[in-house]
Amino acid sequence: MGFEVRLQEHLFEDEVPFESCHASTLIVLPNGHILAAWFGGTREGADDVAIWLSRRDEDGWREPVKIADEASEPHWNPVLFRDGEGKVWLFYKVGKEIRSWRTMYRVSADDGYTWSDTAILVAGDSGGRGPVKNKPIILQDGTWVAPASIELDTWEAFADLSYDNGITWTTGNKITLPQAQAAAGSDVVPTVTAAEADTPVPPVPAASFQGIGVIQPTVWESEPGQVHMLLRSTIGLTCRSDSEDNGKTWADAYATDLPNNNSGLDLVRLDSGVLAVVYNPVGQNWGKRTPIVISLSRDNGSTWGETFVLEDAPGEYSYPAIVAAGDEVYVTYTWKRKRIAFWRLAVTS
Repeated sequence: MGFEVRLQEHLFEDEVPFESCHASTLIVLPNGHILAAWFGGTREGADDVAIWLSRRDEDGWREPVKIADEASEPHWNPVLFRDGEGKVWLFYKVGKEIRSWRTMYRVSADDGYTWSDTAILVAGDSGGRGPVKNKPIILQDGTWVAPASIELDTWEAFADLSYDNGITWTTGNKITLPQAQAAAGSDVVPTVTAAEADTPVPPVPAASFQGIGVIQPTVWESEPGQVHMLLRSTIGLTCRSDSEDNGKTWADAYATDLPNNNSGLDLVRLDSGVLAVVYNPVGQNWGKRTPIVISLSRDNGSTWGETFVLEDAPGEYSYPAIVAAGDEVYVTYTWKRKRIAFWRLAVTS
């Protein structure tokens, strides 16, 4: 039971036109090709940080190409998504500060070979609409659910919903930590970078250290209309929220048994109903970003096990993305801010 490794590699080696890379995303196309994107530049938050894209075909990963670059503004957190009509969406954030960034997007009708012009997802956006880090899902009733969050002094998550295939978006209620839980997790304030590593790691933006709450959800639907999310938090534990009405309203976030280091995680539900989550099993607010592991749940997230270690050496291994095709899962994550790691694993019964 657990995992069988089918492939392990990096998307690129050292000869690339950016010094630092982070926050990858991926999709598997019907022909078996894989698209992956990430942000890359001098360092996180620098004005030269753009969105980069690579394709894996029968010959391996192709040379990265710059796919989005608004002049003189940092780019953040790309999210790839293939909709029910076969169009590929690329969402990403642009802005000098996280609290006021805006969500842009491009669409491809030919599996990522050509793209539409850049457009803003929601007019007047300040703070980030649509997916903030992890992929949207399409519910059984056709609703698109984009896992979203806002990073002000209080961190709040929400579901951004589209009923017309991404043309317009409606926000659900804000998802917060109960005050007592938030206060209990606010004691740890880092004085160094968010991840201890044996290679230089750009610091997290200083404003992020002051935030308290939950952000960067990852979502799944267990039964028609029953939608759930796991969330990054500031309390040393992964949090969860649930919706019983197709994502329109959500309960307050509550702590699970999964540790969280106040860094991103991602989850996917396989056709079998098994859940796979990739995360750093470090139960400390702003804890180190190693190791990185993948675990399974066969009871809709009540318990987790069959854990497989992806990396456990010193360094930063963080911000994973995971998708599924059949009984296989595909994973990317940041590798020491210098490369993007890729795994393909079969989930065994």
